[in-house]
Amino acid sequence: MPLESLRDFADALEQKGQLTRVKASVDPELEVAEIMRRLMYAKDKPAVLFENVKGYTIPILGNTLGSDERLRIALEEDDFSQIGNRIVDLTRMKMPTGVFGKLKMLPKLSEISDYGPKHIDNGPVKEIVLTEEKADLSILPVLRSFKGDAGKFITFGLTVTKHPETEVNNMGVYRMQILNTRKAIMHWQIHKRGAQHLEILKDKRSKSGEEGSRDRQIPVAVIIGADPATLFSAVAPVPEGMDKYLFSGIVRKKGIKLVKCNTVDLEVPATAEIVLEGYVDPDDMQMEGPFGDHTGYYTPPEPYPCFNLTCISMRKNPIYLTTVVGKPILEDAYIGKVIERSFLPLIQMFHPEVVDFSMPPAAWFQGLAIISIKKRYPGQAKKVMMGLWGMGQLSLTKMFVTVDHDINVHDMDEVLWAVTTRTDPKRDLMIIENAPTDTLDPSSPLLNLGSKVGIDATTKWHQEGFNRDIQVLATVDEETQAHVTMKWGEYGFG
Repeated sequence: MPLESLRDFADALEQKGQLTRVKASVDPELEVAEIMRRLMYAKDKPAVLFENVKGYTIPILGNTLGSDERLRIALEEDDFSQIGNRIVDLTRMKMPTGVFGKLKMLPKLSEISDYGPKHIDNGPVKEIVLTEEKADLSILPVLRSFKGDAGKFITFGLTVTKHPETEVNNMGVYRMQILNTRKAIMHWQIHKRGAQHLEILKDKRSKSGEEGSRDRQIPVAVIIGADPATLFSAVAPVPEGMDKYLFSGIVRKKGIKLVKCNTVDLEVPATAEIVLEGYVDPDDMQMEGPFGDHTGYYTPPEPYPCFNLTCISMRKNPIYLTTVVGKPILEDAYIGKVIERSFLPLIQMFHPEVVDFSMPPAAWFQGLAIISIKKRYPGQAKKVMMGLWGMGQLSLTKMFVTVDHDINVHDMDEVLWAVTTRTDPKRDLMIIENAPTDTLDPSSPLLNLGSKVGIDATTKWHQEGFNRDIQVLATVDEETQAHVTMKWGEYGFG
């Protein structure tokens, strides 16, 4: 059975020796973040629950998804590619003809129907409801992570918006800088769906003649602390048009239970710890940042719209979930690796020649991706790279390296060998100028705009203009290999 809530996940981690409780007093001003980063840099350290937070009654939980083992517990999967395989199966499903064919499909259809969200009237997240002047962001133990940060930032809020035309739900993880008790700045970048939903709403209302400032605002709910499959779903770059709550059900293999918000027309997980309800106002722009980010650099100040609080609902004795970022490798790197594995089947569905795919954590994921392909025709490596730049969030990837299927994309020694022995810079580098870049890329010459490079590190064919007679060094022949294996102990290596 899937884990139904954040506290169920915390209990599961504790039972597996993957959670440590800190009873000493800790300060959310710099101290908590420093402890969390030290634990992550040490590797294989547990998640941490701070039970005694200076100035607050709400405990802080962090580093929950910060290891391969914790992610296997969270998602109840040993092979994360199975998540992507379930999506591929859904897209390829054909309705059978004939009575017997349809009867055979009933178990599969029943399984799929279980993925969809279930709407219920009430849930634990409504045990405490604070509206009007009682709704106060200062009750939350929000962290300030680095000295140069502009203030306190909510870092693991799952921001829910609804597409103004299709009404498909989206969840994204956008940091929020606290301004006062009722207002925070919503850092949703221009490429993100939350920002897109706001633009669609503005255009839609402008065309209909609705010109009031209130009509330009978009309802928002921010979930702090949910079941682990929903946490992962909020981060994951799901295909355009797929409801994030449905994706959560696909990950969990069971639909999530949702309840209506109190002051906005949105739904949230019934077992969430804390939900902030409100709206984002595009006419209320504030300078957000700087913020010490996952690139290892401070993101400089930029204007973003404000979130205005209308209600806080939460469980009794809620838990505040947070994460910290900084120079890799931290918790987000482990989540990113699961995304990489989960979405490989989708990449292969559109590009069948792709054998494997890697986004090295040290390159903060948007910086570099390595693709291995089964090459069948000249120029295919460039075709694959251009195709991937047209796929969702991969459009923001700065560098692609394509290698042959005999190269292990997860072994940087092999990748570097292929790049240096199979690449001629003039022939095999493809540079694209004036292309969209990650907003957080510290090297981009302009905000959201820069260049990309594709490196074709596959073996070159005669049809690609390579006419030298160069052969790859072969391994030893089988007879010699068998002889050495048999005598290995005699050499003193047994």
